[in-house]
Amino acid sequence: MSQVSSIEIRNLYLDYPLVGTANLSLKTRLLGAATGGLIASSKTVSVVKALQDISMSLGEGDRLGLVGHNGAGKSTLLKVLAGIYQPTAGFFRIQGRVVSTLNISLGMEPEATGLENIMIRGLLLGMKRREVSQKLDEIAAFTELGDYLNLPVRIYSSGMTTRLAFATITAIDSDILLMDEMIGAGDAAFMEKAEKRLSEFMNRSKIIVLASHSDSVIKRFCNKALLLEHGRVTAHGNVEDVLGMYHNRTVEMVGG
Repeated sequence: MSQVSSIEIRNLYLDYPLVGTANLSLKTRLLGAATGGLIASSKTVSVVKALQDISMSLGEGDRLGLVGHNGAGKSTLLKVLAGIYQPTAGFFRIQGRVVSTLNISLGMEPEATGLENIMIRGLLLGMKRREVSQKLDEIAAFTELGDYLNLPVRIYSSGMTTRLAFATITAIDSDILLMDEMIGAGDAAFMEKAEKRLSEFMNRSKIIVLASHSDSVIKRFCNKALLLEHGRVTAHGNVEDVLGMYHNRTVEMVGG
């Protein structure tokens, strides 16, 4: 029997210590408050309170959109879910294979060939060697890189490298997909094919957590949304309702 995928977070906190910044000016602290997590200072150390008292539960079929201004905590929360950051306090449990697109080119070896990099990247993303081998021909064909796949990645253009990374990550079957904005696939001629593959990749995932500044992206791919402000949850629920609250609060903040 396959494992049921889920995300459970209760009263989660994440603080960043800022070494050597105990005497931050008032201006700097206010700037920090305006652009992201709040900065708290003591006589010994200053910390950024990046996430504060976050609680949420996600099950199979949930597609959660993370909404908020730059620095509100969206990417930080994704990095906690991806295992990149360890929470300072709180309960956190995630069940299922997690695939993150936070850095789709992570693990690329410039001296290795394109084919070798497909294997390396696949293994880093949690695939078994046999699983990567079974998908190697399909991934290679999708890149449309031909003989370049037998050459070192260091000679690739940025667009070619992106194609290689995109084709590899979207071949994976994830239980939980974490995305910080939609991932692109390079040049315009490749985009129509890439968009179809990306939609199929997302549809195969049991749970999606997607951070985006685009209302249309959130509405298209998500069935619920969570609004973050200064590392705190201020709304959680229906996509239209949360987006409406976000834009209303943005207008209020700008208007003073």
